[in-house]
Amino acid sequence: QVQLVESGGGLVQPGGSLTLSCAGSGFAFGLRAMSWYRQFPGKERERVAAITTDGGTTIYDDSVRGRFSISRDNDKSTVYLQMNSLKPEDTAVYYCSVFITNRHWGQGTQVTVSS
Repeated sequence: QVQLVESGGGLVQPGGSLTLSCAGSGFAFGLRAMSWYRQFPGKERERVAAITTDGGTTIYDDSVRGRFSISRDNDKSTVYLQMNSLKPEDTAVYYCSVFITNRHWGQGTQVTVSS
């Protein structure tokens, strides 16, 4: 079955950086576009970034463009989210996701930006 396992979240000061990782298994990772979402308390999940199968095309939400970077290593079946210049309003649970018949999610990783 499809499995997505995120890691790399934590507490960081404003202006700091974090890199999230998501390891996929149970599907042909290199043949699927991948996405990162985040969810604020009491809100629906919103897409932050997405990347095509070969990594050649990436898209970002306006709120993170220029600060976040999505990448992937198909040999390692892993997608990354490099987050720079973090702001308190980036505090959320971050999920990686793949759409195969329906949308699949990892367990999420908490990112807290606070001094």
